[in-house]
Amino acid sequence: MSPIPNAAQVATIAPAATPPHLLRNFCIIAHIDHGKSTLADRMLQLTGVVDERTMRAQYLDRMEIERERGITIKSQAVRMPWAVAEPGGGSQAYALNMIDTPGHVDFTYEVSRSLAACEGAVLLVDAAQGIEAQTLANLYLAMEQDLAIIPVLNKIDLPAAQPDRYAEEIAGLVGGDPEDVLRVSGKTGAGVAELLDRIVAEVPAPVGDADAAARAMIFDSVYDTYRGVVTYVRVVDGHLSPRERILMMSTRATHELLEIGVISPEAIPTQGLGVGEVGYLITGVKDVRHSKVGDTVTNQSKPAPQALAEYHDPKPMVYSGLYPIDGSDYPVLRDALDKLKLNDAALAYEPETSVALGFGFRVGFLGLLHLEIVRERLEREFDLDLISTAPNVVYTVTMEDRTVHQVTNPSEFPGGKISEVREPVVRATVLAPSEYIGAIMELCQSRRGELLGMDYLSPERVEMRYTLPLAEIVFDFFDQLKSRTKGYASLDYEPAGDQASDLVKVDVLLQGEQVDAFSAIVHKDKAYSYGVAMAGKLKELIPRQQFEVPIQAAVGSRVIARETVRAMRKDVLAKCYGGDITRKRKLLEKQKEGKKRMKTIGRVDVPQEAFIAALSTDSGKDDKAKK
Repeated sequence: MSPIPNAAQVATIAPAATPPHLLRNFCIIAHIDHGKSTLADRMLQLTGVVDERTMRAQYLDRMEIERERGITIKSQAVRMPWAVAEPGGGSQAYALNMIDTPGHVDFTYEVSRSLAACEGAVLLVDAAQGIEAQTLANLYLAMEQDLAIIPVLNKIDLPAAQPDRYAEEIAGLVGGDPEDVLRVSGKTGAGVAELLDRIVAEVPAPVGDADAAARAMIFDSVYDTYRGVVTYVRVVDGHLSPRERILMMSTRATHELLEIGVISPEAIPTQGLGVGEVGYLITGVKDVRHSKVGDTVTNQSKPAPQALAEYHDPKPMVYSGLYPIDGSDYPVLRDALDKLKLNDAALAYEPETSVALGFGFRVGFLGLLHLEIVRERLEREFDLDLISTAPNVVYTVTMEDRTVHQVTNPSEFPGGKISEVREPVVRATVLAPSEYIGAIMELCQSRRGELLGMDYLSPERVEMRYTLPLAEIVFDFFDQLKSRTKGYASLDYEPAGDQASDLVKVDVLLQGEQVDAFSAIVHKDKAYSYGVAMAGKLKELIPRQQFEVPIQAAVGSRVIARETVRAMRKDVLAKCYGGDITRKRKLLEKQKEGKKRMKTIGRVDVPQEAFIAALSTDSGKDDKAKK
């Protein structure tokens, strides 16, 4: 076992630039809840960068929302010293840069950025659950980047663990023998020292030209209220030093480097960063647009001739409107989104207005959990009260005159003669015990899915591949999948182009007036059920008026569902005791005329609470299932 480095060794690694042959950059990739953050905790303790007094569970999950939900949302980089015994006696100190990555499909973009800063990946698999869908997805990402892969079985201390069975599955997937699969416990720390030794032995040292012009890739940024933008970089060539002027190659912005250092796991200023090192830069800049993820940082006096290959910006999969409940909070929401985009490069947004909800933003997300996390961060970190409209995907509508419209909001759906509507589709991978094949097939077929193929990973586990419309996945598909398979199925999906579909726009009319906020684009077969459901929901939510209010759901000019909010009625006969029936009838007719006149000039005011209740995306239970 390797000796634990003392404080003197830590000090020798941190302040000055470390030679590339003593560096190892790696990340931990796995499915949700397979123990990445817990294993990272044990590594921090074992390498001595976090002492027992300051240690807490999931140390690298800094956001309150991460700790509450027990999931990792943001990748976190940390530098750890590790001494390895030399064959001739003595030991050699290495610096390990570890990146703890998220496991959820909505945050795959975070994982892909982290992989670009590494030479190796620890593939972590739960010894009680085996390979899951996101395990495969992250493994393929790592293979595309040509990283050294170290397969590891975690949670071997669990009573339900079956390490021998799952070691064979992993060996079949990545190649090699089941004996090569390391067995560790993130909870007890068993096998973690051996894993660190294996990382030093198998992950290649970073390669770069120390004498060339400096080139560093920005892989993340955060906004600090006091210090401005803090930029996380991986140096590829050359050297960056404090107080020199740097150039951002895509924006051409120049700044002075006020501070440069490493994260271990708190920020430690150093004399500079050399080839292969991962660290942070502070320039004092407050404008969040100057630090673009994927940009290349170089020296202003001796700039690099060519920038590094940029990341491909992810395309939003789901769109939703975000509106402040208090209209005066609109500028606060705009600044909040600017600052959040710095930390979340997958976020896309543009201003929009709604007759019902006022000024807001049309925001693009990678999935429903991403939507929920962004909304919750905006409400917590910036003290905003928001309404989010029902999420929908991007449709391409071709008219008969060959004009093409991109529709991100049902209100943009064009009227007139439509030739074709195309919707995005995804290639979904479902991993589950083989006894649930029938239930999964039934669910996927009800969501217009097409089976692409099916493979048995072992006699008990099956991998099923489907093409599914994205619109069918973003609402409650995962929830249904979990409930039909008793929680054993796992899902991963990736974009797979688009397809022509029979889609229609369902409008909701209140007293004959269209309310854009409640419109939706749905498949023709589901238009009736959506119309009935929305009309029924609004009947419960809209308060009674002095006049009768018809609620209608319509496709084009054809009404497909209707509910009526009954009028409030004053008892005009209360003072009539006896007398002729014509007297009572006269009073009732007079009331009827008044109601009719009121209906022609009266407007239906939909209270804010009704909008919130009708449009709210209730995906909290969905997230609980995912964990």
